[in-house]
Amino acid sequence: MSTALIAGFLLGLSLIVAIGAQNAFVLRQGLLRRHVLPIVLTCAISDAILIALGVAGFATILSTLTWLDPVMRYGGALFLAIYALRSLHQSITGASALRATDSQETRLWPALATCLALTWLNPHVYLDTVVLLGSISTRYPGHQTAFALGAIVASFAFFTSLGFGARLLQPLFARPLAWRVLDGAIAVIMASIALNLVR
Repeated sequence: MSTALIAGFLLGLSLIVAIGAQNAFVLRQGLLRRHVLPIVLTCAISDAILIALGVAGFATILSTLTWLDPVMRYGGALFLAIYALRSLHQSITGASALRATDSQETRLWPALATCLALTWLNPHVYLDTVVLLGSISTRYPGHQTAFALGAIVASFAFFTSLGFGARLLQPLFARPLAWRVLDGAIAVIMASIALNLVR
């Protein structure tokens, strides 16, 4: 059981650490110190649901719904392209740096909606959590639950560290140039993921 738990944790962590759309968004919210706890919980709970579905065998059901793949792929690509353009605009205008020092609080629901879209509209999330983790969990017969639990713990640990640890980078992001570079990097990440989805 402990072997399955550790394997789930390490594999879950290795899949989630790569900088992607979701991670970039969590990092940005952490730097702004805006709605960090709800964003972290939304990402981690979403991952937990997807991991549980994968281990429960949902990947098999998902493979039979042939219409779902193109809908998710092109819908996700469109959303990521729009987000990339928005980040590019902020990088050019320096709008993020202004908002970072602004006392006006952004609303929770738009931030949560963006977080949910970045999570649930990204087919890569399904490949990593539902398909890959779900299929690898079968290598631990009788201990799939422990494997899933390890991957879920990894997700909670990672998003908590990313969201709340981002404040350690705040001295760096006191400079407007750093925000422009971050937004530019986010734009590139989002655009590249969108292109890969369309391909």
